[in-house]
Amino acid sequence: MEERRRLKRRDFSLYMSVLDELTGKTLGTISDISTNGFKLESKRPIPARLNVRLRIEHTNEISNKKQIIFTAQSVWCELDRYEPNAYNIGFRIMEITPSDYDIFVQMFYSYGSKNNRTAQNNPDYLWN
Repeated sequence: MEERRRLKRRDFSLYMSVLDELTGKTLGTISDISTNGFKLESKRPIPARLNVRLRIEHTNEISNKKQIIFTAQSVWCELDRYEPNAYNIGFRIMEITPSDYDIFVQMFYSYGSKNNRTAQNNPDYLWN
């Protein structure tokens, strides 16, 4: 996949679930983050260009709110290269309140690792 991101992204260092706000079901966990979106690791594929109302809980460690709720659009979805039963899905935030966006950006700075651990960036990566 050709790299078209304009904003820096970081590996996400915390196990944090993303839920479908309408159903309450867990969609997956955040694996990397930027200030305008994130990559989700999921057991189920989500088609591209789908707007979804999402919820991230347990944000009270970095704010006075327990959760943030926003609309994001799936940009791409692909089978994981190393885990055949998992999907990687890129999401772009489409609609979020200013206060929830501040929390999301704080998640980026608090839990986003400046040193990405992907195979291209780490010679000690298991699958190199």
